[in-house]
Amino acid sequence: MFVITGGAGFIGSNIAAEIEAQKLGDIAICDVLGTDDKWRNIAKRALRDMIYPDNVAIYNYLDHNVGSIDAVIHMGAISATTEKDADKIVENNFMLSRGLWTWCAENDVPFIYASSAATYGDGNEGFDDHDNPEFLANLRPLNPYGWSKHAFDRVVSDNMYGSKREGAPPQWAGLKFFNVYGPNEYHKGDQMSVICKLYPQVVAGASARLFKSHNPNYEDGGQLRDFIYVQDCVDVVIWLLKNKNVSGLFNVGTGKARSFKDLATSTFAAAKLTPKIHFMDMPEELRGKYQYFTEANMDKLRGVGYNKPMTSLEDGVREYVEKYMSQSDPYR
Repeated sequence: MFVITGGAGFIGSNIAAEIEAQKLGDIAICDVLGTDDKWRNIAKRALRDMIYPDNVAIYNYLDHNVGSIDAVIHMGAISATTEKDADKIVENNFMLSRGLWTWCAENDVPFIYASSAATYGDGNEGFDDHDNPEFLANLRPLNPYGWSKHAFDRVVSDNMYGSKREGAPPQWAGLKFFNVYGPNEYHKGDQMSVICKLYPQVVAGASARLFKSHNPNYEDGGQLRDFIYVQDCVDVVIWLLKNKNVSGLFNVGTGKARSFKDLATSTFAAAKLTPKIHFMDMPEELRGKYQYFTEANMDKLRGVGYNKPMTSLEDGVREYVEKYMSQSDPYR
């Protein structure tokens, strides 16, 4: 059985779908569904259990099922980069991660967790997924979300390579996801990918609205991101589950930065429409915290044996539009 925290969320629900499709084992999802349509992300799944994500329910469930858990896949987090309640973020993103790591170490259960490219901050230190304490100490995330993910990466690093050796799960992997897009992100509101926000504008006949650049080194729409299709993220997780000898902190991106203008153009092409793009001013509060370039160095993951090609931006957007967003049922 696979326990997936955040299993009704974006990446977590796609992992659940793939585990079911490949018949790898039963699925137990730990998540809060709320009052919107988030439940639809898992409406097609055959679930063994649903668990409420608090410090009583999750650990009681794990203890009760300790002999039948194949892995804990920890995707649950407050993922909004605009969330300002740092105490809430620490409780959900740091403390729960810390506790699950310890439980998996004590019970010999593999542990795969979501880190983030937000840990790299403004990118001045590059985008190399080194996991030694000295390198991680130099990173400066720009928001509480990125900092919370980075803080846990540092705990793991110190536990594995530093002075605080407390034991580790038999397999562990922290995945630094870059700019992920794809089905089942519709509940995320302002945190949806730009592609998901653009498509309804595009099919309604409006112009795609992108931020102007406030950096002289980048033209309007020329800001660069490593956009990765969610299926590629899922494929990495499944590969890790099948290769239990691999552990570490890994980037998960395409390894090729693309512009927001490329993204918008790809969305129009997938919708079979002529591109129309309008550039708008970036809000003042974002300008000092904005990343103009992200690009995952994928050498480390490739070096441990992951050799499946990543989906191109054009192919990923086309599949997302044709198979999901343009359909009456856009859920995986």
